[in-house]
Amino acid sequence: MAVIEVVVGDITREAVDAIVTAANESLLGGGGVDGAVHRAAGPRLARAGGAIAPCEPGDAKATPAFDLDPPVRHVIHTVGPVWEGGGHGEADILASCYRRSLRVADGLGVRAIAFPAIATGVYGFPADQAARIAAVTLAATPTTVERIRLVAFDEDTAGHLHAALAFSC
Repeated sequence: MAVIEVVVGDITREAVDAIVTAANESLLGGGGVDGAVHRAAGPRLARAGGAIAPCEPGDAKATPAFDLDPPVRHVIHTVGPVWEGGGHGEADILASCYRRSLRVADGLGVRAIAFPAIATGVYGFPADQAARIAAVTLAATPTTVERIRLVAFDEDTAGHLHAALAFSC
């Protein structure tokens, strides 16, 4: 079973084998976390993403990490759901983002991975609900990944993640 940790910080500076980015379907880059990952990885990331796009909500696809600092070797792109009030399968799609990202990571031989708070930015998923889904899904998904870092962009998000992990474990 993977060790799950919560940290506040910049996901592009994590010392892991792979980082997950909350992408849009085009995989060409966007705002928030995805924009930060694309800026850090350089323009080849968008070209590689475009070559394997589209990526449907709930799915995940990998590219090399390009200009990200080692040990990061892979970027796993996953597309979260746009929040529409919770009655349109958003929770299932978000859980799928975490499961599919771990499956992709397993296929790449990843031992340590960093996740952002998927879909909580411009996609509007409520942070407390998203944290519960992340914690429960990651704890329940079989994986060969040994260390999972949930990288929050602020203390409020970290608080939701800590509370969700305490509840799910």
